[in-house]
Amino acid sequence: MFIKELKNLLFLTIGSLILAVGVCQFLLPNQITTGGTPGAAILIHYFTGLSTGSLMLMINLPLLILGFKQLGRSFAFRTIFTIFISSFFVDLFAVYLNFGALTDETLLASIFGGVLIGLGVGLIFQGNSSAGGSTIIARMIAARTELKTGQVLLGLDFLIIVSSIYVFKDVEKAMWSLMSIYVTSRCVDMILTRGPSKKVVHIVSDKIDELSSAIVGSLGKDGTIISGVALHENDPKTMIFIVVEVKKLRLLREIIKSHDSKAFMIVMEASEMLGRGN
Repeated sequence: MFIKELKNLLFLTIGSLILAVGVCQFLLPNQITTGGTPGAAILIHYFTGLSTGSLMLMINLPLLILGFKQLGRSFAFRTIFTIFISSFFVDLFAVYLNFGALTDETLLASIFGGVLIGLGVGLIFQGNSSAGGSTIIARMIAARTELKTGQVLLGLDFLIIVSSIYVFKDVEKAMWSLMSIYVTSRCVDMILTRGPSKKVVHIVSDKIDELSSAIVGSLGKDGTIISGVALHENDPKTMIFIVVEVKKLRLLREIIKSHDSKAFMIVMEASEMLGRGN
């Protein structure tokens, strides 16, 4: 348990460091924003003059307090650590060390800033944590409405992009910001699963009942159990068919390993989905 948490903290520290470099050396000096708390903090920084790191902290902490129960104790404490360390790194680089822009080319800044933030957020997710902010808001809204977490996050990012037009007085900057957010999302997907935001998973196991109970308890009830036979031995086989979000795929792997180390899992692209699948 100690080694696992130490590994999580390592992921969170490195991820926060990389995220801060992306913000301070590519996006912030070139007036390009991104999604979530860092994007909102960049906008407010240019509007008020307050440091970006302190603004990230000011935005995140009240939201974290509101969503503490929903996040769970361990996840919430890791998120608190992530919020403080990422805010510290951002102000360390931007204010105290006065890191300047590595490039003044908007295209390069958008792409490399998006890549670094995506890499940082992906590592933070790997550390079983959240960068805070918009994720917490999205979870709270999704729990009380019919909207999905991803839809709420998309709406919040869109609001940040629209607001950037007002703050920077530049539509092109908003367009570059939109591209940077897209690059970030693709990098997060690649870090976690090397693919898009949802995956189709097939699991063949001799412990289907045990696995099903564990999956339902941790990931939700949606899924299907399929019966069949082995091709070469005509031996009865049972398979679980589910669609999972990118950020939950790592948890699914851990569930399978802990309940049936001999289980066979196939992960496929979920390129299009229609209906609820119940």
